[in-house]
Amino acid sequence: MPPAVNARDRIGNGPWYNGRSGTPIAKDVADLHGDTLDQARLGNNLSRTTVFSEKGEPINGAGQTPNEHDMLTGSTVAGMAFPVTPDRTCADWTSNATTGVTGQVGHANRAGGGDIPTSWNSAHPSRGCSQPDLVATGGAGKLYCFAIN
Repeated sequence: MPPAVNARDRIGNGPWYNGRSGTPIAKDVADLHGDTLDQARLGNNLSRTTVFSEKGEPINGAGQTPNEHDMLTGSTVAGMAFPVTPDRTCADWTSNATTGVTGQVGHANRAGGGDIPTSWNSAHPSRGCSQPDLVATGGAGKLYCFAIN
């Protein structure tokens, strides 16, 4: 398996805006990930009202049917790659296995359960990598997308 690449190193410097409304999301990488205690307390502007699919549609969250707020990231809260084992990227996003691999997910609306329920990029691992596992965990196999400048 190739060495992991940190997501925060691939997304540009910011700022980021909602593609549909132009609403500011984060001014820079530190603001996006909450690199300082103050930034983490303030948070970025990712929420149920500012996160949309590639089609400009809202993402259903906990309490809505179907709940699809889990987004595949494979990242820690700081936007860094996890160690190679245990795998948190569904074998570099190529596996649909039901056991042995997982995908780390964040919550599009920064709400819900998990290890870090308010994290947009690292709330908890999926149950497995198959489509049924992703759905059962609270997702649909969606990915976060950031445009570089």
